[in-house]
Amino acid sequence: MARFVTTGLDDLIRDMQKMGQDTGQVAEGMVSAAAEVIRGEWKASAEDHDLIDTGAMINSIGTPGPVKRIGGIFSQTISPQGKDSKGVRNAEKAFILNYGTSRIPATYWVDEAEAAAGPKVQKRLEDIWDEFLKTGKVPDTIDSGGGSGDGVTKIITKG
Repeated sequence: MARFVTTGLDDLIRDMQKMGQDTGQVAEGMVSAAAEVIRGEWKASAEDHDLIDTGAMINSIGTPGPVKRIGGIFSQTISPQGKDSKGVRNAEKAFILNYGTSRIPATYWVDEAEAAAGPKVQKRLEDIWDEFLKTGKVPDTIDSGGGSGDGVTKIITKG
């Protein structure tokens, strides 16, 4: 499982705590927004590598549930969900296409998506923080939800 770990978000949360703000809702919104950026990069990378047969895997990339908070740590899993029409798990296809097998060359499409998402995630988090400072409100974020499956990416931050 790949892990996307943000840098700087912990500092932002500490700053928010110093300001006496409730960090839970802001941090949750930030993690949810980061998940959407990464999800988009996964889809773009899969298309760039022409990993489209039926489209089931790409269309299934999402988050299997809401942002989780356990002991002050927020996390969001991003993975292909469910199975295709042949009963093959989409997460399994994603893994094999990323790392390859003895007969299928590795594409590292997930690794490339994670690398491409980094600067975009940072920008999105900064935008949310700026809006929060200006308005005192967390911007609306998209929650893709749905499905269950093995996570390939987890966004984790402490709050």
